[in-house]
Amino acid sequence: MSHPTADTFTHLHLHTVNSLLDGAIRIGDLIAHVKAHGMHAVAMTDHGNMFGTIDFYLAAKAQGIKPIIGCEVYVAPGSRFVKAEARKIADGGNYHLVLLAKNKTGYKNLIKLVSRGYTEGFYSKPRIDYELLAENSEGLIGTTACLGGEVNRLLYDGERAKATELAGRLNEIFGQGNFFLEIQNHGLQEQLDVARGAVDLHQKLGIPLVLTNDAHFLRRQDQKAQEIMLRIQLGKKLNEPLQFGFNEEFYVKSPAEMKMLFPELPEAFHNTNLIADMCNLDLEMGHPLLPDFQTPNGKSLAAYLDELAEDGLRRRFAGVMVPDNYLTRLRYELDVIHKMGFDGYFLIVWDFINYAKQKGIPVGPGRGSAAGSLVAFSLGITNIDPLKYNLLFERFLNPQRKEMPDIDIDFCRDRREEVI
Repeated sequence: MSHPTADTFTHLHLHTVNSLLDGAIRIGDLIAHVKAHGMHAVAMTDHGNMFGTIDFYLAAKAQGIKPIIGCEVYVAPGSRFVKAEARKIADGGNYHLVLLAKNKTGYKNLIKLVSRGYTEGFYSKPRIDYELLAENSEGLIGTTACLGGEVNRLLYDGERAKATELAGRLNEIFGQGNFFLEIQNHGLQEQLDVARGAVDLHQKLGIPLVLTNDAHFLRRQDQKAQEIMLRIQLGKKLNEPLQFGFNEEFYVKSPAEMKMLFPELPEAFHNTNLIADMCNLDLEMGHPLLPDFQTPNGKSLAAYLDELAEDGLRRRFAGVMVPDNYLTRLRYELDVIHKMGFDGYFLIVWDFINYAKQKGIPVGPGRGSAAGSLVAFSLGITNIDPLKYNLLFERFLNPQRKEMPDIDIDFCRDRREEVI
């Protein structure tokens, strides 16, 4: 990867098609566009999700562009657990905040924040709060986002003292040098007013500025297509007025175009490359990453799986001595599972199927190649005896193929969410 020049720029606030019906930038087109304009890195900060992360990462790497993984998260005006609109602000009563992963720790924290935004804070949008952010801020860079960011909203409303207090708090959460005040200029007076306030905060608190363009479409001429997407989202016809929309300036501008937006603040332009240099995330591909399964009494995953499978097989024979051919097959399958490192996988699947059965949530008997596993039958993952029907274990799991097992499971649709 060639080294950036002094005149290059890094887009750090950008929405792809994964910002559903809001962003209109296709990942492949983005990477080609960035490269064609001599930029060496680019961030993806979709609204509330990380759906496109791996596609974006691989596409950028393939073209020698540094991928910066981020997200523009929604922040609840109070606690994420309070499901009510506390005040009338954009996006159903939520503020915006841009988060960028510096490294693997930051990437894991970003995943955790986004996930818990859905599982704990969802109310119209997936929301986090500052308490959760403070617990998971290591390895992250934060920026104040657009006019929907709380610091920027306070500046626009003339609440300078509150804006100063919140900016200081966020600077403490991220750590000095990891928090930036975003300035934008899409020809909107509100943005210029907020930028003046951000400069004041920068001078008062020493928090650095950063220039962004909040890109929602790739080229200027794509604005009309993006507006149609927005109308679909809002249920508006072409001839109906939009309360909120984007003018033609919200595109992925060239470094030269970006430099002209605030020529009097060159540090805000150059800080985009400073942030790009700080973000160095390397993701390992091709290796299964399974959650840690917590075994009782510190037992190893292999020992606990052996114990559950052997107990389960004895229960299947209801007090009758287990035939030798079943014991031999069970031992063979367990040895293969241990060698391939899939003990945790079987325990995780056993755990949630067992949960469903304990709660009276109907579970299917099993289908597909997993029906050939005696371990799956012993654990209650399937209800089909593979030896009775001469089913092959190797169709399901073969030491010659380094592939993840695939167990097809059917849950009753009425209570499926409880299992999830």
